[in-house]
Amino acid sequence: MKKVLLIDDEPDILKDCGEIIQQFGYECITAEDSDIGIELLKQERPDIVITDQKMKRGTGFTVLEAVNEIDPYVPVIIFTGFGRIELAVEAMKKGAYDYLQKPVLPELLEVLLHKSYEYSKLRRENFLLRSQINPDISLENVIANSPLMKDLIKRVLKVAKSDTNVMIIGESGTGKELIARSIHQHSHRKDGSFIPIDCVALPATLLESELFGFEKGAFTDAVKSKPGMFELANSGTLFLDEITELEISLQAKLLRVLQERQLRRIGGRELLDIDVRIISATNRNPEEAITAGKIREDLYYRLNVVPIYIPPLRQRKEDIPLLIQYFFKKYNPFARIEVEEISREAMQILVHYNWPGNVRELENIIQRIISLAESPKINIEALPQELVMASNEFDYEEIDIDMEYKTAKEKYLAQFEKKYVKKLLEKYNGNIRQAAKMAGISRQTLYRLMESNQ
Repeated sequence: MKKVLLIDDEPDILKDCGEIIQQFGYECITAEDSDIGIELLKQERPDIVITDQKMKRGTGFTVLEAVNEIDPYVPVIIFTGFGRIELAVEAMKKGAYDYLQKPVLPELLEVLLHKSYEYSKLRRENFLLRSQINPDISLENVIANSPLMKDLIKRVLKVAKSDTNVMIIGESGTGKELIARSIHQHSHRKDGSFIPIDCVALPATLLESELFGFEKGAFTDAVKSKPGMFELANSGTLFLDEITELEISLQAKLLRVLQERQLRRIGGRELLDIDVRIISATNRNPEEAITAGKIREDLYYRLNVVPIYIPPLRQRKEDIPLLIQYFFKKYNPFARIEVEEISREAMQILVHYNWPGNVRELENIIQRIISLAESPKINIEALPQELVMASNEFDYEEIDIDMEYKTAKEKYLAQFEKKYVKKLLEKYNGNIRQAAKMAGISRQTLYRLMESNQ
């Protein structure tokens, strides 16, 4: 539950506002002066702080300074009395998110709580994203102990210097968007926009208007003209995720835009010039997708000028300990207990697990472990039960070494996937959404695993 710290020296304000905040679905903790509030800030790590500007002991400025020092991503809302707006404005100049005048109107408080929480969430996500696309983090020096990943990084750096279209091929959760962002970040287009669009998330009619834009009156709800993603990505990069899921009718329009480097908005007459690099991604085998009629062959060759294959995590297990340490650093700042190490036995289970959800699943598991950690050292007891069970079920002594490597690998991987999917669905009573979320994979991937393991 989202948590609000309310600081005010008026008991009635603490009681009345606290009850209103709780009615809006937030947990509310209260303090009657700045010193107590700052202590609670350190202990409780609230999502939002609301503080009175002038109190008998301490001021809103004192609280604001403490928040900026302890966690600058927590938004601070200042309560101010009549005639003290100038102090609230000064607080905003020092970093406060906004202010509210007393007496507080509940509807305004609700709106401000929602907006400040979303603002804080966006800032945190942007910080994490910037850390991921920083050259020192996303490419040259990180998460690349394995030869496969080191070769991939060299290829990414090389292709980034050109302006050709790139197709990234890899299973769900391998980090296709991160690689796409890295290519953009290392290219001459880095000062332009990077616009990602998921070809699965939107229905075809809506996706068409998102991609190409529309003119006012083009359809019933088109009350004003709107530029599409191609226009917004001009001089930058457009990332088309899960390109093989794009409707065939839209693929024809996309192909024309790529060929002519011009587009016409829906309902428009004017041809608009575009200068956009296309990076696409798929978790399918592209050749199989062509045979199955999921992607036009001519569009495929336009998009797949340079292919980049991201290996699944099970093929680069040397990277798992390094990835775990990276996720420790990423999530420790938001944890109750800072995790410092992991036992040899627990690490062995994590390394031997086959990670069908790849890096995304590993990140999800490590985040969960850190959130529930009761000590700085992670032992087997702290691991999710499904991982421990999976490690106990697979008997490596039974591997038939008289088989060819490829045949043996396919056989035992198929056995693992079948058991994993079966237990996953049993645990969540067939609820695909919950099961996919836990596994750290998309629902489409889970459906495909179910079909292939029937």
